Amino acid sequence: MVGQIHNREVFLNKISNQLGRPRKTSPLERPNWKYRPQDEVLIDATQDDLLEVLKEQCTKIHTSLFTIELTNLTATLQQVVTEHGGGPIISWKDNRFAEWGLDPLLQTEWPSQNIEVTEWDYTKGRDNIKRAENANVGIAISEITLAESGTVVLFSDKDKGRTVSFLPATYIALIPKSSLVPRMTQAAQKMREFNQKTGRVSSCINFITGPSNSADIELNLVVGVHGPVKATYIVINDL
Repeated sequence: MVGQIHNREVFLNKISNQLGRPRKTSPLERPNWKYRPQDEVLIDATQDDLLEVLKEQCTKIHTSLFTIELTNLTATLQQVVTEHGGGPIISWKDNRFAEWGLDPLLQTEWPSQNIEVTEWDYTKGRDNIKRAENANVGIAISEITLAESGTVVLFSDKDKGRTVSFLPATYIALIPKSSLVPRMTQAAQKMREFNQKTGRVSSCINFITGPSNSADIELNLVVGVHGPVKATYIVINDL
């Protein structure tokens, strides 16, 4: 459903009058900066180079990282879930899971372990949130991944609930290697490309850099204060 804007001109004219100046109705000219250092960081890095940067950063943000071929995804995901204590599990509803051969794992009880697996279903309303609260593991897919900071970018929509990534005790991000970019500058550019290509913007875009860290109390570092206590990134070679 496309929203409509009502009384826009009246509203903007009222603000302009209160400010005591005429409205600017012509587009602003974008400045052409002489120096753009944000574009120079890792400018010549290949995807392999970016992966090495991501690996190093993950050691600093208390996040485990696996790099695998697609054929090893099912076995690796089972291994990671087991290491994190098993289920229950909640995941997004995403066609890529089927493309990656994960449907037998996510559409049924986890093989030989009697683990409950829930797929996000917007028709069930708040029941999704309750299941996310009770889940031990949440599984989602990073659309863009910032190598420099170890940040995954998640696009929410009706099939991709936000709570999948922050209510379970453990969070697993599946990261296509092709999604790696140097830093926030390139991530913003990619988001603009997505918007221009699809004509829409995600209802919510989350930037998640491993589990939360806090040293507010006597400078003692505590990991996982807000959201998942543990995080694992699984980088899939899709190139």
